[in-house]
Amino acid sequence: MNYLKAVAITAALMALAGCQRAAEDTSADEAVIRASAPSWADAYNAGDADKMAAMYWEDAVLQPPGAPAATGRTAIRTFLAGDSAGAKAAGLTLNILEASAVDVSGDLAYEAGSFTVTDASGATVDTGKFIGVFEKRDGKWLYIRDTWNSDNAPAPATEPGA
Repeated sequence: MNYLKAVAITAALMALAGCQRAAEDTSADEAVIRASAPSWADAYNAGDADKMAAMYWEDAVLQPPGAPAATGRTAIRTFLAGDSAGAKAAGLTLNILEASAVDVSGDLAYEAGSFTVTDASGATVDTGKFIGVFEKRDGKWLYIRDTWNSDNAPAPATEPGA
């Protein structure tokens, strides 16, 4: 009788083991996600709004600090064109080496990391963090949600009429 129990338990364990998903190798996808933020920063510094916008799905949402959300590639392009032009005119450079955290799960992934902003002399004038959510469609990873914020406290509110 003990022999039959052992065979039944072994068979059940083998069946359960067969039901578990094999560990998925996501290293190639992670590399694509990890390279996205530095590529985005290069396009931002160059003022290449078309290249930046091409990194977002048509139904993506950009949630920049201190501004309303931009929904859709056209609105995202418009926002980023103005924002990057303003930074360039001010002599500012966005610096992102790569995302410090990346995770891929099926057709969704995220990146998170930090950035610095330097002025024309190379002095750091701002630091902050970002998080981007990607979706894979037709074998291509693009942003579906993107946001960032500064580590600096917001400017104090001014009183009306002041």
